[in-house]
Amino acid sequence: TAYAYSLNLAQFVRWCQERDLRRPAEITRPIIERFQRWMFLYRKPNGRTLSFTSQLSRLAALKSFFRWMARQNHIAASPAADIELPRVRRTIPREILTAAEVEAILALPVIADPEGLRDRAILETLYSTGIRRAELTHLSIWDLDAERGTLLVRQGKGRKDRVVPIGERAVAWIDKYQADVRSGLATSPDDGSLFLTNWGEAFNPDRLSHVVSGYVKKAGVTKHGSCHLFRHTMATLMLENGCD
Repeated sequence: TAYAYSLNLAQFVRWCQERDLRRPAEITRPIIERFQRWMFLYRKPNGRTLSFTSQLSRLAALKSFFRWMARQNHIAASPAADIELPRVRRTIPREILTAAEVEAILALPVIADPEGLRDRAILETLYSTGIRRAELTHLSIWDLDAERGTLLVRQGKGRKDRVVPIGERAVAWIDKYQADVRSGLATSPDDGSLFLTNWGEAFNPDRLSHVVSGYVKKAGVTKHGSCHLFRHTMATLMLENGCD
């Protein structure tokens, strides 16, 4: 997020420098509106316009930056406070797995191997709960309540904790992974991370995506995605089976 914000702010800074605007106090609301119009008319090297999502991310970065500047008393007030952001139309995800495709993917890990058993537990957890990849990497061994069939997600999106339901099959695979595999992967000191790599460390999101996408491709599924593919699929199949 910080990297994306820096890129968006750098583009605005370059735009200002080209117009000899070099101090924060020189930036007014009309100037930001000029920048907004410039983005709307801008053409990329391939001739395409900036998407509304791209325009929104740049303006959101500006609003956050100038709000911070005002709070730190670098400027009297934020010139971007009342800027109207473009509305982005929400679309239904196109890449959704069928139940048969999910089962084909889940059956791929070689559960006779420790790594395969761990991967099966990861896939079952993603499919059963629909949690995000970063949320799964932060799970600890104390977050699963097998008796109640719930999973505590700590510091999820918006830095909020929440409890989500988890199915009996996923719980059974997690229990088997913890009993047969995790102790052999854990290193001292053990921080309690639920899913561990072969080096005894918690997964990072990119590594997790690499593992999951590998099974998706191996199953012959041509749909794009990895962890979030399971999130969309879980929600869609729940709706199709009667959830509100």
